[in-house]
Amino acid sequence: MIDVLVVDDDTRVARVNAAYVERVPGFRVAGQAHSAAEALLRIEELPHADLVLMDHHLPDESGLAVVQEMRRRGHQIDVIMVTAARDLATVRAALRQGALHYLVKPFSYAGLRDKLEAYADLRRALDRGGTAEQSDVDLIFGTLSAGAVPDLPTGHSPATAELVRSALLNAEGSLSAQEVAAETGLSRQTAQRYLKLLERTGQACLTLRYGDAGRPEHRYVRSTRA
Repeated sequence: MIDVLVVDDDTRVARVNAAYVERVPGFRVAGQAHSAAEALLRIEELPHADLVLMDHHLPDESGLAVVQEMRRRGHQIDVIMVTAARDLATVRAALRQGALHYLVKPFSYAGLRDKLEAYADLRRALDRGGTAEQSDVDLIFGTLSAGAVPDLPTGHSPATAELVRSALLNAEGSLSAQEVAAETGLSRQTAQRYLKLLERTGQACLTLRYGDAGRPEHRYVRSTRA
């Protein structure tokens, strides 16, 4: 069984998320916490917990601050952020601090179930031990992003693709490659490369903006199917 700690400042939401977890075969709830201090206490009390579903907006500290303190104390428990925080600075910080995924509220049981099942697949892949070919590494790193950006070509990062996709999802209108680069901290060339990838995979649509002269500006908007 995979033991999960559910952290959310809203006790009702925590109960709903815990009920979702219990419905997924192979998972069980090891505990709940509703503040940063309580989360850290539960982690100390549950040394064999495997995964934390971490809310970001907690009453005393942020969820990412809890993750930082966990790592400082030597806890290697895995983290999936489960939060309404949509700003790209928080998404980027979560990636840098090692969160395996970032699930934006509100979400359905199916959305959480898919992430948990992907996490279980990831653990099985890593628990096999031995050595890995590049194709194995690509599969492992892309497991939790499966379904978000399908069929990534070799040399593309699922985390970067998801970062660019999030920029489009949170935008009120279309974005140029330069605007995506400014939002995400990527170079313009990298942003352009991933925008073209999202277009090819049906996650984004290309639009053209014509100015007074010169070539039209390429702009991208999230697909209605994304």
